[in-house]
Amino acid sequence: MSIAHTFTSKALQDARLSSGRGISTGEVSLSQLAAELGFATETEDDALRAVGEAMGLETVDLGSAKVDPTVLLDFPVKLIHRYGVFPLRREEGTLVVAIGNPLDLHALDAVSAAVGVSVTPVLALPNELARLIKTHLGVGSQTVDGLLAQQEDSEVEMLEEIEFDNSEAAEQAQQASVVRLVNEILVEAVEARASDIHLEAQARGMKIRYRIDGVLQKQPVPPEINRFQAAILSRLKIMAKLNIAEKRVPQDGRIKLKVHGREVDIRVSIIPMLHGEGVVMRVLDKDRMQFSLRGIGMDEAVYARFSRLIKLPHGIILVTGPTGSGKTTTLYSALNEIRDEETKIITTEDPIEYQLEGINQIQVHTKVGLTFAASLRAILRHDPDVVLVGEIRDLETAENAVQASLTGHLVFSTLHTNDAAGAFMRLIDIGVEPFLVSSTVEGVMAQRLVRVLCRECRQPYVPRRAELPTDFPLDECLQRGERVYRAVGCRRCRGTGYSGRVGLYELLEANDEIRRLTSERTPSHIVKEAARKAGMKTLREDGWLKVRRGITSIDEVLRVTKAD
Repeated sequence: MSIAHTFTSKALQDARLSSGRGISTGEVSLSQLAAELGFATETEDDALRAVGEAMGLETVDLGSAKVDPTVLLDFPVKLIHRYGVFPLRREEGTLVVAIGNPLDLHALDAVSAAVGVSVTPVLALPNELARLIKTHLGVGSQTVDGLLAQQEDSEVEMLEEIEFDNSEAAEQAQQASVVRLVNEILVEAVEARASDIHLEAQARGMKIRYRIDGVLQKQPVPPEINRFQAAILSRLKIMAKLNIAEKRVPQDGRIKLKVHGREVDIRVSIIPMLHGEGVVMRVLDKDRMQFSLRGIGMDEAVYARFSRLIKLPHGIILVTGPTGSGKTTTLYSALNEIRDEETKIITTEDPIEYQLEGINQIQVHTKVGLTFAASLRAILRHDPDVVLVGEIRDLETAENAVQASLTGHLVFSTLHTNDAAGAFMRLIDIGVEPFLVSSTVEGVMAQRLVRVLCRECRQPYVPRRAELPTDFPLDECLQRGERVYRAVGCRRCRGTGYSGRVGLYELLEANDEIRRLTSERTPSHIVKEAARKAGMKTLREDGWLKVRRGITSIDEVLRVTKAD
């Protein structure tokens, strides 16, 4: 929204005086400033427009604003970080600069004096301004330039005491600039809802990528960050209680910290590679996780059938899918559903990702002999009602799970198979007798994760038949007046068109026909057809259902499933 007013220092000075009771120029809140000026606003966008109009400032949407790269090249980077401004373009002999704090007159005067031209400010949302700075200058650019705030950094708080020696590497890792740089990388990942942080050593230096909603996204970083590469790795090793001197073998550790008051666990894996050590950090945001079967995207019919299965007195229930398909979330949600004071639940996991209240969890330690199989044998002596085995990887674990189900326990576990029907043959291939598989496995849930379309920018369209896969029910969709949406991208979804993820589910319940086919070692595709005749919806079919409901896009379903 463009406001045709002339910027005057008096307007800002009056506003500054009227708002001086609660707003400092360093920590301006547009919503609070709008309220001080007498405007009732519901959103930050409303506040932006109101403050801009009251002060005679043009407002700008930085999510779609174009930045003149030549202007940025000539603009001193230190001014961007010191005053929280960003140059956008030259216009009629003046420099147009985005600001987030309209009260800081000193910043505008200082910028004008430094660049030697008059400055025309345009008002933007502070969080968008910070994002624009990171996009163009890179994560950590402020630290690289050495422009550190004078106050203590309170965004990140370690929950465990850090220990370090007096080596040169340790001392470099404890420098304020390095600490702040690592903190900024972690904070940015948490704020972006990243599940993993990848720090990759390349021939040209360090590359940082975040996995957001299952897709890796490269993060811009300034080239000067390469000088800090060794110190960053040392800092992460110290935080994860690893050996900073060891650079020849893989190391695994864990970091516990608070980001903006939220508890976050970070699993750290470091592996020596050609150009240095590569780091992958799994981000486990405890406060963001809610384990609820109704909240993970199950269709009502699938939820009803799965709820019935998880309340059986004994048997094996398997959840299958590739790494990162949400199997652990589904299992934890199922345990939360059946947890009560009358039920003893014990899990054996590798690793324990989230701590669940009221559930006894065991961490597998293969090096000391505490494998899935060994821990499962011990668990059965603790009189459980329900047992969760993190993964069935070998014959011994599979046999112990079968014996546990035959002795009256309900066993949950995971397998790596492409679909639900493949779980039966997978257990037989591991070495379990077919008659034992058929008599103990009560149900198999196969699943995948797809990204959810951003509700702010998704766009309805009528797809052309030639562009669609042959199994998409276009005719039925048109007859029912259902709308198909595609991803566009806006500032709320960081330009991706998607925000969050939801599951696709394929639930196979074992009936007499499927048990007979399993006992006869029948191929998986025949078991799958029998299950479909009994009413099973495949992953692909569940995907098309979510497309027709406007939850996800056709491209997402094609990305994670194949035709039946």
